[in-house]
Amino acid sequence: MKCVELFAGAGGLAMGVHLAGFEPRAVVEWDRWACDTIRENGALGYPLVAGWNVHEGDVRTFQWESVGAGIDLLAGGPPCQPFSMGGKHQAHDDTRDMFPTTVDIVRRLRPRAFIVENVKGLTRSAFANYYQYILLQLSFPEIGKRGNEDWFEHFRRLQVEKASGRAVGKGLTYNVVPTLVNAADYGVPQKRERVFIVGFRSDLGVEWSFPKATHGLDALLFDQWVTGEYWERHGIPIRRRPKMPEKVSARVRKLKEAPPDTLLAWRTVRDALMGLPDPESKAANGIPDHRFQGGARVYPGHTGSPLDLPAKTLKAGDHGVPGGENMLVREDGTVRYFSVREAARIQTFPDGYKMHGSWTETMRQLGNAVPVMLARIVAASVAERLIVARMQELSRGAAKSSGIA
Repeated sequence: MKCVELFAGAGGLAMGVHLAGFEPRAVVEWDRWACDTIRENGALGYPLVAGWNVHEGDVRTFQWESVGAGIDLLAGGPPCQPFSMGGKHQAHDDTRDMFPTTVDIVRRLRPRAFIVENVKGLTRSAFANYYQYILLQLSFPEIGKRGNEDWFEHFRRLQVEKASGRAVGKGLTYNVVPTLVNAADYGVPQKRERVFIVGFRSDLGVEWSFPKATHGLDALLFDQWVTGEYWERHGIPIRRRPKMPEKVSARVRKLKEAPPDTLLAWRTVRDALMGLPDPESKAANGIPDHRFQGGARVYPGHTGSPLDLPAKTLKAGDHGVPGGENMLVREDGTVRYFSVREAARIQTFPDGYKMHGSWTETMRQLGNAVPVMLARIVAASVAERLIVARMQELSRGAAKSSGIA
């Protein structure tokens, strides 16, 4: 199956999509450092990105006709700063808002499906109207703005079209499913909440829902404070185990009486870093992207990620790396920055994938990335529905050609 990738960054979403069985016809990203990361890994023969058609430049000027027809999937994460909790919250007034461009490319390529990822801030009440506007544009990409019509006037017209039913099933339309998810619920060692907007072309008749969660907090608490299996797996003797936090004690008592369901345990920072030596140790020498970065400090609102929970959300930041989100709290309570390799593991990038640039630059790339594991899960679910739809199309075609009603 063929796909294109917009706003590819360092390749997290694109690699997950590729792992799900899609072959990229074009991977477009404007940032030179991120493009260099993908290109250098391709040149080194890293299998997931080898042979990728990487284009460094603005998606608005790329010649999309060059990718040909029959695109199965369009995937991308438009710049999140207009909606980020740490940004300026300008939404449609922010020149970095690339949702209109994404809609335009959907209209031009007519993909069978799309996956669009963005920050949780997109769903904030302050952006409620604009969020619904984005969903309607993706549902009806051929109903564009008229002349000097502003976004809200266009939004109202789209609402009328949807309510009337005139546009449904006519022209290019999509069945759109938006979902707010926590990456930790899917095995990513990070509490990263993101919005996924998934759409299937209406003529395919696909019914789809977001994959069910596979991991949970209760299962982690059960392994830590009821069976102790978590500590045993990490080789931590009883005398070195931390005390159970008071704030979870009531919940643990309930778990002793009624063990959790079949979900797996949330993966923690300790799980993610298993096998990696401390970046300050001699054993870290020679491990790519695993160098110690000094200067970490705690200040209000920035306290780092505990070892035995999923990490806080890794962030890129507008002015360098936000230290509190990208710090590890050691067992003795002191803090240090994650190395690039550690941050990559938290984002579920494979160890063989090397990042290009300085520590600040590579951490920015990772902070902007989609966790590879989560991308694969979502894309695999979409691929499954597309394959079923294709088989149904072929079956109907065979029946028609043989004269079967």
